[in-house]
Amino acid sequence: MDEAWINRYHKQLVRSISPQFLEEIICYLRQLDLLTAEEAEWAQEARSLPEQVRAVVDLLAGKGSFASQSLQTFIETTNSQLYLYITVYEPMVQKHLENLQSYYGNGLEIGSLQRLTNLLLVEGLTDIQQKEHDILQIEATKGLQNVSKSIPLEKLFLPLSKVSIPPRISVTIGVAGIGKSTLVKLFVYTWAKGEINRDIIFVLPLTFRELNTYEKLSAEKLICSAFPHITEPNCISAGAARTLLILDGLDEFKTPLDFSNTVVCTDPKKEIQVDNLITNIIRGNLLREASVWVTSRPAAASQIPGGLVDRMTEIRGFAAAEMKDFLDQMFLDNKDLSGQVLHHISANRSLHAMCTVPGFCWICGSSIGYYLKHSTDQPQETTGVPKTLSEIYSYYFKMALSSDWPEKPRETLRIEQAVNNSRKIVGSLGRLAFYGLLKKRYVFYEQDMKAYGIDLSLLQTSLCSQLLLKEEMQSFTAYCFSHLTLQEFLAAIYYYTAAKRAIFDLFTESGMSWPKLGFLNHFKNAVQRSLQAEDRQLDIFVRFLSGLLSPQVNKLLAGWLLVKDEHNSFRSQAVGFLQGCLNTDYAISSRAVNTMHCLHEIQHTEVAKMVEEAMKNESLAGMLTPVNCSALAYLLQVSDICTEETNLSNCLTYNICKSLLSQLLFCHNLRLDNNRFKDNVMELLGSMLSVKDCHIQKLSLAENQISNKGAKALARSLLVNRSLTALDLRNNSIGPTGARALADALKQNQVLLSLNLQHNTIKEEGATFLAEALLTNHRLTTLHLQKNAIGAHGAKRIAEALKQNCSLKELILQSNSISSAGVTALTAALCSNKGLINLNLRENSISKEGGPAIAHALRTNSTLRKLDLAANLLYDEGGKAIALGMKENRALKSLHLQWNFIQAKAAAALAQALQSNSSLASLDLQENAIGDEGMVALSAALKLNTTLAHLHLQVASIGVAGAQALAEALMVNKSLQILDLRGNSIGVAGAKAMADALKVNRSLCWLNLQENSLGMDGAICIATALKGNHGLTYINLQGNRIGQSGAKMISDAIRTNSPSCVVDV
Repeated sequence: MDEAWINRYHKQLVRSISPQFLEEIICYLRQLDLLTAEEAEWAQEARSLPEQVRAVVDLLAGKGSFASQSLQTFIETTNSQLYLYITVYEPMVQKHLENLQSYYGNGLEIGSLQRLTNLLLVEGLTDIQQKEHDILQIEATKGLQNVSKSIPLEKLFLPLSKVSIPPRISVTIGVAGIGKSTLVKLFVYTWAKGEINRDIIFVLPLTFRELNTYEKLSAEKLICSAFPHITEPNCISAGAARTLLILDGLDEFKTPLDFSNTVVCTDPKKEIQVDNLITNIIRGNLLREASVWVTSRPAAASQIPGGLVDRMTEIRGFAAAEMKDFLDQMFLDNKDLSGQVLHHISANRSLHAMCTVPGFCWICGSSIGYYLKHSTDQPQETTGVPKTLSEIYSYYFKMALSSDWPEKPRETLRIEQAVNNSRKIVGSLGRLAFYGLLKKRYVFYEQDMKAYGIDLSLLQTSLCSQLLLKEEMQSFTAYCFSHLTLQEFLAAIYYYTAAKRAIFDLFTESGMSWPKLGFLNHFKNAVQRSLQAEDRQLDIFVRFLSGLLSPQVNKLLAGWLLVKDEHNSFRSQAVGFLQGCLNTDYAISSRAVNTMHCLHEIQHTEVAKMVEEAMKNESLAGMLTPVNCSALAYLLQVSDICTEETNLSNCLTYNICKSLLSQLLFCHNLRLDNNRFKDNVMELLGSMLSVKDCHIQKLSLAENQISNKGAKALARSLLVNRSLTALDLRNNSIGPTGARALADALKQNQVLLSLNLQHNTIKEEGATFLAEALLTNHRLTTLHLQKNAIGAHGAKRIAEALKQNCSLKELILQSNSISSAGVTALTAALCSNKGLINLNLRENSISKEGGPAIAHALRTNSTLRKLDLAANLLYDEGGKAIALGMKENRALKSLHLQWNFIQAKAAAALAQALQSNSSLASLDLQENAIGDEGMVALSAALKLNTTLAHLHLQVASIGVAGAQALAEALMVNKSLQILDLRGNSIGVAGAKAMADALKVNRSLCWLNLQENSLGMDGAICIATALKGNHGLTYINLQGNRIGQSGAKMISDAIRTNSPSCVVDV
C-alpha cells in the first residue's frame, strides 16, 4: 500500500462511488479526523455526485499515505465488490462504457424522450393485454392507461422502499411502436455516461433478434459473443460485479419460452439451446446474481410466469401536448400543416387513440400530411381526408411509391418501369409479410429474404426505406417492418392480389390443401380464420383486407397496386358475409367488434349510423338485435357520443348487458339507469368492476330493482376495484343489509369519492353502518342519503362520525325526519368538523327549537359553505336565531330557508345580519310570507351589502311598497346578479319603480317578474327601461295578463332595446 493508490485509481473512484457509499466514506473519515466538518460540508455542496467524490478524493490526496491507505482499507473491507471493480475490472469496464456510448448515443435525441423517463408501475398483465392484438388494446382502452403509480427511469432497478430489495426480474411492456427499444437505448446511454444507477458495474444490452441467430449458447459465451471486450465473463457469472442483463424484444424471439419444461442448467460454461438458456437465466439457475430486464409487447410477455416477475412496468403513450410536439417535429418547416394534421387526428376518436403510439402517429401524420399537401394539386381525387386504417395506409404507400418515381411527368417509360419495380418489391415483401404474420415472425434475416425471392439490391430503394428497418451487426443483418401494421397491410395486399388467381388455400404455404377457387372463397377463409384465432393476431390483417374492397382505397391505389373498379364485383357479397358473421347470438366479443371495424373499412356504415342515431335520441329500447348489439359495442369504442358519458339507460336486458361487458369495461362515465336490473345483473357488473382492465370511473345504476343481494355483489367488487370514483344507486331497495355491505367495503376502499344511496330505505340501522365506515374511510367526499328514514338516531350516529371524519365534503340528508334532536347532534359535530362544505337538511321536520343549535354551529364553524334548511318548521323564532349566527359567520356562501313559515321579523333579523356579513352570496327565502315589511328591511341591507349575488323571493307576499324599496336599493347595489320575484303582487307601480332601477343598475343579469300583476303598462315600463341597460341577459314577464298581441309587442321591444337579453313573455 502506498500514497499513489488514491492517485492511481482517482478516475475510477470518481466514476463508481454511489451517493450512499459516499456518505459512509465521509462518516468514516470524520471519525478518523481525516476530514474536518468544514471540509466535508464543502465537498457535499458540489453540484453533482462526481464533483462531490472528486472533492473528497482530492482532499485526501493531499493528506499523505495514511489518508490514502485508510480509504483503500475501508473500501476493501466494506465493499469488496466495488474494490474489485476499481482495481481489477476498471479497464474492461472502461472499454465497455466507451463501446456503449458510441453505439447507443448515435441518433438519440434525449430532449424529445421525456415521456420515457417515467414508466407506469403495473400489477401484472390484464386480460386484454394477454389476449388481444396491440391495436385492439389501444382501441378498447381509448389510448388511456389505467390509473397507475409511476416510477422514474433512474429508480427502475432500485427497491421501492427501505425494507424491500431490488427487483431481480423486471419486465417492461408496451404495444408495437410505443418506444421499448428507444427506452433501452436511452437507459443504456444515460447509464454509460454515469448519470444513473452507478451501483451497476455492467449493463449488458442484448436483443432477441440477435439471439435468433444462435442455436446453442452457454451463459459465458453469450456475454463474450455480444461483448468481446469483456475478457473475464466469470466476474459476471460468479456475481462478483453487479450486472444488469437487458433482453429487448421478447415478442421477436423465434422460439416460445417454455418455463414448464425447462431443463435445469447451473453451469455457466455449458452450451444449451438458446430458449433454454433464457429460461434458466430468468429462473435464476444461471447468472443468479444478475438483474434481468425484459422488454416485450404485452401478449408475448405472458410467456414469463407472473410469479417470476418482481417488477412490471408499462410505457405510456403520448399525452396531448406530446402528440403536438411530435407532429411539430415531423413538420418542422410547416407549422400550419402540423396544426391541420393534429386537427384531423383529434376529430377522429379512434385515430386519436391510436396516435398516442409514436410509431402509428408517424404513419398517420405522414399520410394526412401527404394528403393535405397534394389534395389541392389533384382536384380529381375526391377521397377526402383519410379516416379509416386502410385509407391511412393507402396514402402512406402512395407517398412511399411516388418517392421512387421521376419528378418529370412526361417520362412515361420511366414511370412505368418504376411502377413495375414497385409492384415487384411490394409483391415479394407482401408474401414475406403474410407468411411471417402466420408464423408470428416479425424479424427477418438475409436467408429469409432470399428464401422469399427478394432481391437484396432492391431493398436500397426509397420505397423500402419507408417500409423496412435494417439493422447491421457484426455477425448478421436483420430486417423488420417499420411498424407491425405495415407488415399487416403488406400481407393484406399480397393476399388480396394472390386470392384472385390462387386455387389452393393461401394459409397453407406448401400449397397442399383442398382447392379454393375465387376471391370470395379466399376472403371468407381469411375472415373465418381470424374469428377462430385465439391470439387475435389476424384481426388487423382482415380489416386491411376488407378495406381493400372499399371504393376510396381502390381509387387511391388503382393502377399501382390494385385494378381500377375491380372491387365492385366482390364488395356487396363480402359485406353480406361479414354481416352474416354478426347474426349469431348475443355473445358480443371483441371478434364481433372487429367485424364491425371490417364493415367500417369496407365503407358499409348503415347499421352503425342507425344505432348511433338511436343513442343520440336515447331510443335504443327494443331495437338491440344481435347485429345492433355488435354495432353498439363497436360504437362504445369509437363514437364521440360516448366521450363524456355513455348513456345506456332504459334499453338493456340481462342478456344484452352480459354480452356488452367487455366493452363496458372501458367506458369512463357509464349510466345504466332505469333498466329494471335485478341482483343477477349486479353479479355481472360486480365481476366487471373487479378485473384489472376496468376503467369505469363513474357508474350510475339509479331507478333499478337492486336489493341487498345486488348491493353485496357491488360491495365485493369495491374491495378490489381501483378505478371507480362515483357510484349512484338512487331509488333502489338495498335496505339496511345492503348499506352494511357497502359500508364494510368503504372501510377498505380508498378510491370511491362519491356514493349516492338516495331512497333506498336504509333506515337508522343502515345509517349506523355507514357512520362506522366514515370513521376509517378518508377518501369519500360526497354522500347522499336523502329519503332513507334514518330518523334522529341515524343522524346522531352520522354526527358522531363527523367529529372525526375530515374528508367528507358534501352530505345530503334531505327528507329523513331527523327532527330538532338530529339537527342538534349534527350542528354540535359542525363545531369541531373542519371538512364538510355542503350540508342539506331539507324537509326534516326541524322545529324552531333547532334554530339556536344551528346558530351556534354557524358562529363556530369556519368551513361550511352551503346550508339547505328548506321545508322545515323554523318559524320566525328559528329564523331569528339563525340570523344571529350569520352575523358572526364568515364562511357560509349559500343559505336556503324557503318554506319555513318565516315572516317579517325573521326577515328583518336576516337583513340586519346582511349589513355586516361579508361571505353570503346566495339567500333563498321563497315561499315565506315576509311581506312588504320584510322586503323593506332586506332592501335597506342591500344598500350596504356588497357580496350577495343571488336573492330568491318567489311567493313572499311582496307588494308595491316592498318593490319600491327594493328598486331603491337596486339603484345603489352593485353585487346582486340574480333576482327572483315570481308570484308576488308588485303591480304596475312596483314595475315602474323596478324599471327606474333597471335604467341605473348594471349588475343584475337575471330577473324573474313572472305572475306579478304587472299588466300591459307595467310590462311596457320594464321593456322601455332596458333600452339603456346592457347588463340584463334574461327576463321573465310571463303570467302578467299582457295577452298574446301584447306579449309579442313587449318581446319585440325588449329585443330591439336590448338584443342580448333573452325574454320569456
